Amino acid sequence: MNLQGIISIAGRPGLYKIVAQGKNSVIVESMTDKKRFPAHASDKISALEDISVYTTDEDVKLIEVYKKMYESLNGNAGLSHKDDPKKLREYVITFLPNYDSERVYDSDVRKLFQWYNTLIAEGLLIPEVEITETEEVASTETKAKTTKTVKEAKPAKVAKSVSTPKATNKSAGAKKVATVKTGGGRGK
Repeated sequence: MNLQGIISIAGRPGLYKIVAQGKNSVIVESMTDKKRFPAHASDKISALEDISVYTTDEDVKLIEVYKKMYESLNGNAGLSHKDDPKKLREYVITFLPNYDSERVYDSDVRKLFQWYNTLIAEGLLIPEVEITETEEVASTETKAKTTKTVKEAKPAKVAKSVSTPKATNKSAGAKKVATVKTGGGRGK
């Protein structure tokens, strides 16, 4: 899961992807309708990777909440953000039982589900595959064999190309030196 470059803009619904940097703004693209526009420095922009959810213990990063939500929904879309807030809150308790219901407003819970469904639709919440030790060893051995093959092949090619041109250059250089010495200088 990688939420880098995904932002929320206060006063605008939905999520946006940063696509370019302007002089005094960033160019963003809506993740729902794909329209692009500049977001200026005066807009209140929040990066999703910096957002946290209030809990009774420590605040939990949004990416961690979405990982738990993804696991609880088996990678499927969640409830609609237009559902009853009580129903949404009851579902939040299933994957984040210690969220602070007093500091997390109904609008925040709606955004949580709306953003989750948007990210799922875009394919951005697919968990990254972890490499096991046996795969690491196999890839390391393959890299070592590949590197060894490349190292053995390069010197042979270099030796051939270096030895042949040197012989040609020496004989050509010898002729030039002989010509200059016998020629006696300029114009002759």
